Amino acid sequence: MATFLYRLGRGAFRRRRLVALVWVALLFLAGFGAASASAPTSGSFSIPGTEAQKAFDLLDRKFPGMAADGATARIVIKAPAGAKVTDPDPRSQVEKIVEDLKSGPGRDQISSVADPYQTQAVSQDASTAYISTKYKVSGMELTDATREALKDSGREAEAQGLTVEIGGDALMAAPETGSGEIIGILVAAIVLVITFGSLIAAGLPLLTAVIGVGIGVSSITALASVLDLGNTTATLATMIGLAVGIDYALFIVSRYRAELAEGRERDEAAGRAAGTAGSAVVFAGLTVVIALVGLAVVNIPMLTKMGVAAAGTVVIAVLVALTLVPALLGFAGRKVLPAGEKSKLFGKGASTTSAGAGIEKKANGGTRWARFVLRRPVMVLLAGVIGLGVIAIPASKLEMGLPDDGAQPVSTTQRQAYDLLSEGFGPGFNGPLMVVVDGGKQLADETAERIKGLEGVAAVTPPAPNADGDAAVITVIPKDRPSSTQTEDLVHTIRDGSGDEVLVTGATAMNIDFSQKMNDALLPYLALVVGLAFLLLMLVFRSILVPLKAALGFLLSVVAALGAVVAVFQWGWLGSVFGVEQTGPIMSMMPIFMVGVVFGLAMDYEVFLVTRMREAYVHGERPGQAVVTGFQYSARVVVAAAVIMIAVFAGFMGASDQMVKMIGFGLAVAVFFDAFVVRMAIVPAVLALLGHKAWWLPGWLERLLPNVDVEGESLRRHLSEASGSPEDPDKDRELVNA
Repeated sequence: MATFLYRLGRGAFRRRRLVALVWVALLFLAGFGAASASAPTSGSFSIPGTEAQKAFDLLDRKFPGMAADGATARIVIKAPAGAKVTDPDPRSQVEKIVEDLKSGPGRDQISSVADPYQTQAVSQDASTAYISTKYKVSGMELTDATREALKDSGREAEAQGLTVEIGGDALMAAPETGSGEIIGILVAAIVLVITFGSLIAAGLPLLTAVIGVGIGVSSITALASVLDLGNTTATLATMIGLAVGIDYALFIVSRYRAELAEGRERDEAAGRAAGTAGSAVVFAGLTVVIALVGLAVVNIPMLTKMGVAAAGTVVIAVLVALTLVPALLGFAGRKVLPAGEKSKLFGKGASTTSAGAGIEKKANGGTRWARFVLRRPVMVLLAGVIGLGVIAIPASKLEMGLPDDGAQPVSTTQRQAYDLLSEGFGPGFNGPLMVVVDGGKQLADETAERIKGLEGVAAVTPPAPNADGDAAVITVIPKDRPSSTQTEDLVHTIRDGSGDEVLVTGATAMNIDFSQKMNDALLPYLALVVGLAFLLLMLVFRSILVPLKAALGFLLSVVAALGAVVAVFQWGWLGSVFGVEQTGPIMSMMPIFMVGVVFGLAMDYEVFLVTRMREAYVHGERPGQAVVTGFQYSARVVVAAAVIMIAVFAGFMGASDQMVKMIGFGLAVAVFFDAFVVRMAIVPAVLALLGHKAWWLPGWLERLLPNVDVEGESLRRHLSEASGSPEDPDKDRELVNA
């Protein structure tokens, strides 16, 4: 592989104009496709095999045209203090809202509008009423005219002193990240400038990452309608694509500069950078792709599509790093080096080899840190493990669910409508259950009577039969809020006492089933992803203990990150610092999502850092010195890559959507723990304690595994044979030990 990538990188460098033209053309084609495509929808959401999904399917068959999965809106009206919504003036305003919705813009997308005075949707004290509106399409498929008509429906009533707020998913919109992404990119730029000391070298990873993400996200947008991709798919692809795109380019550019420092010609340096660091990029990218595509085992189509789309963006980032980055290095010339190094390497009368040696042999922060860990491996190992273990403790109290309007910022109309409904009718009105009876009137009546006697039920509506009279729908109002454990227990109680003819669905039941599905899939997914990545890392490192250590370290960091998420978003610790306005259960897809994404990203640092150690060990260095060499060459770049990735993820914490905010925080914290505690502290401590045993591989397994040569040993032999003058095998060790 190293030889192939060497030729690819060198070829891209020499044919840089053609390579750059191809990538620019791809960017324009993807952009044109995105501009020509229809707007992405919310994506169809289904959970195959769950009772809630079976009920939705039954509704589609028994109640044609009902649009059971269509958007809903609740317009909540509260009378001024001392007045009632049943008084003549407030009542006339409420009835006008109903008429305006039925006859105004967007009426073609409305399925039904319920008059609160006819459906008894008036609170006992008559202070509050709500209008239930059902639509034929999902929230993201509503036209702007329909959405604006809904927003404007209560303006006149508000002018008359009534309070009007709107809840439900009809106002659903794509999550806004504000300036978070821009701030993340700015932080990345600053880190790159500090790392490289050159604006050109710093700009290359940013430029190539933006091009890669532009192609990936534009392709997703162009295919969104055809493949039924959700609106959050592009957000995830942007998040992952920016992070890995910058990181992969960063490692190629860094290795290119190191090769220049050793006296290589520019095209040769580009080829060697692609052959060595490029091999690490390929395997790091493979681990991310495995983790994202592995989300398919959960068997939730929406999650599978999100994972595959994000994986596609990662593949593009790898291809960009292996081809476009070397091409742009050809355009950049010597400007990728700081001024001081350029004068040493290319100044008048300078010897590139001696200059390179003078640059490389200087001890840096990575060298000093590695030597400190080698002197005190047990202390560093215990400090890292115990520290992460303590942070992980809150994860034992993890409560999972899906956010509802109660998790929205208090300034939003959805949250205020949620609060008004809770005050006027009780918290259960925000999460009604829909019980679908596949049978006649007698079964429906018996079911309704049985549910009325259950604990935790606030109200039960009379069964509403279909046109054929062979099915009915019963609405059940719980006493507690939708995300409470009491409501979850009520759903299970209704199901346990019913046969196959009675099914519970609705948004609340769907959320409960979704959380259970995610719980059940977590261990199989973890086994699949970690198992495949373990085999992949065995190929890379030719070792059993190094991949095992990598997997265990990842598990420690991801559990610690979950502990931090629970402490902030569920318990509210430091919630004001991170913009958490409402605590509640952790989004049910968060654990499995973090396992997938963080595992792939964590392996980036493992591959980039430990392959340098493996390279030094293969070239004859002692195990301890190999650790020092790995840190000398890679620590600064790994730290920069981690800071960049943390900045990109943290930028999404400024999103208005609670889900995106939680994902951004969780990924940023997980990367911090994994990069700075696990990879930079625990990994060298373990390698120091293991010594030669770290690189042990049974002979039979050594013969069985193909040699992928990530450290570039076969590349060195190939180049030596081609030049006819073998390289000095002690050169690298002299640079380190001098």
